[in-house]
Amino acid sequence: MNVELILKYFPDLTAEQQERFSALDGLYRDWNAKINVISRQDIDALYEKHILHSLGIAKIVQFKPGTEILDVGTGGGFPGIPLAIMFPMVDFHLVDSIGKKIKVVQEVATALGLTNIKAEQIRVEQLKTTYDFVISRAVTRLSPFLGWVRYKIHKNGNNDIRNGVLYLKGGDLTEELAEVPDRYRIYDLSDYFEEPFFETKKVIYIPKK
Repeated sequence: MNVELILKYFPDLTAEQQERFSALDGLYRDWNAKINVISRQDIDALYEKHILHSLGIAKIVQFKPGTEILDVGTGGGFPGIPLAIMFPMVDFHLVDSIGKKIKVVQEVATALGLTNIKAEQIRVEQLKTTYDFVISRAVTRLSPFLGWVRYKIHKNGNNDIRNGVLYLKGGDLTEELAEVPDRYRIYDLSDYFEEPFFETKKVIYIPKK
């Protein structure tokens, strides 16, 4: 049950999108054997724990063409690569401080023909550009993360929600969110996906002030 799991929740995928999502299994198995970017026990659950999880953000907002998105600490390309497949007219900048992970991202993006991805080994603090949204998947606690990315977001956007941060995180976040001075909204992914894995998974949305 690979691409079928994605089609279950996103039934309107084009043939090209379906082909790209289908190709991820072989690509990640191949690259993971050379450079470990996904834990060994997770590779068999790639579509649920990595691809569909990344696409939780697509349940919160349908990015408009021309939107610019920064994926911080992308690791092997999550959530950026699945979202780049989902939104081919949106520009994604995937960054990570670990070069071998970025190599995997570049190779997967090239193999898929994704021209809307730029992958770069760089620390987010070094970036000079700004974006509509910053996305990430549980890189660190939210408070320090917001400190890194707060000034990487510009104000003017054309999406249905204000520009800001979309952060994938799981578990009990009460203590962590108490450290965040910004307004935020929590979206429970269990409202969108029925698999038990998503019971405690959330998207935290912090709009730009």
